[in-house]
Amino acid sequence: MSLETLLSFAFVAGLLVMSPGPNGVLIAKTVPTSGRSAAYCNVGGFVAGFFLHGTLSILGISVILVHSAEAFFVVKMLGAAYLFWIGLKALKDAFSGKVLTPDVVPARRKRTMARAFGEGFLTNALNPKVSMFYLAAFPQFIPAGDGAVSAAFALVAIHSLINALWFGAMIALLASMRSAARNPSFQRWLKGVTGVVFMGFGLKLATLRP
Repeated sequence: MSLETLLSFAFVAGLLVMSPGPNGVLIAKTVPTSGRSAAYCNVGGFVAGFFLHGTLSILGISVILVHSAEAFFVVKMLGAAYLFWIGLKALKDAFSGKVLTPDVVPARRKRTMARAFGEGFLTNALNPKVSMFYLAAFPQFIPAGDGAVSAAFALVAIHSLINALWFGAMIALLASMRSAARNPSFQRWLKGVTGVVFMGFGLKLATLRP
């Protein structure tokens, strides 16, 4: 695989990672409510989602989503329902005045981290926009012939690295605002905004055409 191909893919993948979307909103919600560790688990879930989409694309299974309107509709509605549910839950917390401390209690750390990883994974795995990227753009960068599979997974690793660097920087920035993040009013406001944005993403996804 040529350096030009790697750089071209890194540029396209970087644009996808940095474009506003559910991933960034999830990180913005997690840092002030559950702390940096949970946010890093979100990022781990994002990476797992990328490898899922990459693997499906490499194996050719997810091509069904392109050729089957029914399959695409099912995945699309599952993703929309999940995003809408997250938004509805955030709005409920905002109106109920429920506030979470950024410091996770040690006894609940394992469950909290696992849930954060799962949220990140589902946010990516049920996002048809990421799936369409791996179906439309991703195959164009895979060289034909021997070593195609290893080269393809190398591209997924590059995408994951860009994702980790970008959201790692976002986590560090949000964590530096710890005093504001601990403010109950700020947390309720953030949950309210997060809820509206996630529900908006869900509604937009539900109307997405293949």
